[in-house]
Amino acid sequence: MERTFQDQVVVVTGAGGSLGRAYVTEIARRGGLIVANDVGSDMLGRGSSGDAVDQIVSESRAAGGTAIANYDSVASEAGGDAIFRAAIDNFGRVDALINNAGNIRIAPFEETTAEDVSSLLAIHLEGAYNVTRPIFRQMKKAGYGRILFTSSGSAFGNPNQSAYAAAKAGMIGLMNSLAIEGEPHGVLCNAILPASATRMIDALLPENLTSVADSTTAFREALQPQNVAPLALYLISRECTSTHAAFSAVGNRFAQVFLGVGDGWLADRGEVPTVEDIAINFDRICSTVGFAIPASMVDEYRMIGQAVEIELQRD
Repeated sequence: MERTFQDQVVVVTGAGGSLGRAYVTEIARRGGLIVANDVGSDMLGRGSSGDAVDQIVSESRAAGGTAIANYDSVASEAGGDAIFRAAIDNFGRVDALINNAGNIRIAPFEETTAEDVSSLLAIHLEGAYNVTRPIFRQMKKAGYGRILFTSSGSAFGNPNQSAYAAAKAGMIGLMNSLAIEGEPHGVLCNAILPASATRMIDALLPENLTSVADSTTAFREALQPQNVAPLALYLISRECTSTHAAFSAVGNRFAQVFLGVGDGWLADRGEVPTVEDIAINFDRICSTVGFAIPASMVDEYRMIGQAVEIELQRD
């Protein structure tokens, strides 16, 4: 049975770009009511133009969908409030949010400027805060909501992307916390780590991988926004019950990404471990053969407490 967004109000930031356009087009086709937000900046986050988002709204309407354009910047609290207000004024509520707005700055760490860092954090991480906060409040009151945060494989680390990677890793931390706060109120939060043939992809890929992607037609063809959209839309659908999870969507491969902790090494009870103890047991500390996925920071502490109790019972 085809998933429908009939009468569902969805806010999509960064809607004028490749991924955003794919999301808006498919949501509109499935009956959604869309606030398509985009300030219309270049890849560096500079300038503004409504042309791209106007075009996707026009296309959505021509296809029988319902969409409005919004040009406010996610980089300010006022902008986030204005995006939320556009949804309320036109549709009365927000059922789902895709935080997709982004920019990119590429430079070796020592050459990264303060302006680079500020711009990346402002649009990615602070932008997600600014847009999500008023929408999250409304969703909690309504007892229902779906929120998707856009992270990146760069969160694993990538050369010349220290600030971008930090912002994208921060998106996962933000999602993890909001998922815990939102779940009792029916607000489910997930993150996606997408890759598609957008204007950013060649800047993100190291030179050796760019040449591989260019020469491998099948892989390049798989790096299309419409191949990422199905996962994104599933995660904001009414039928999806996933929360507190992150998912990779790269080249037609979809997989869960998780932050886990190894079994590690537990120092002897009553002993203060030394540097030498750490050195001796470092291989065990680094082992990923056995691991757990804590549901929260407190959950990790609980796991450690259980390990201590097991050691006590052995004694």
